[in-house]
Amino acid sequence: MSVAETTTGPARLGALRKGARCEVTGLDEAGIDCPLPLGELERRLIEMGLVEGAKVEVLHEAFPGRDPIAIRVNEHIIALRRAEANAVMVDLSTQG
Repeated sequence: MSVAETTTGPARLGALRKGARCEVTGLDEAGIDCPLPLGELERRLIEMGLVEGAKVEVLHEAFPGRDPIAIRVNEHIIALRRAEANAVMVDLSTQG
């Protein structure tokens, strides 16, 4: 079973499918393909509300390729590239 198919436990936001609900547990830029300087992606994600404890729901996946995704973070809706969403660690067991 892949991370995108699990129903509980830790995962990366970029691996989730439409309808998934979760809670942010942290940020991890390691291994993320991003042209921004180290720390800049983390700063931007925090400014968008992706902080520890934030409730997240994947609302939409673009066609084709499922990228970018639209997510609800608490009461706000934002779009994010999957590569950048992979820096967001989430817990699916909380089910947002």
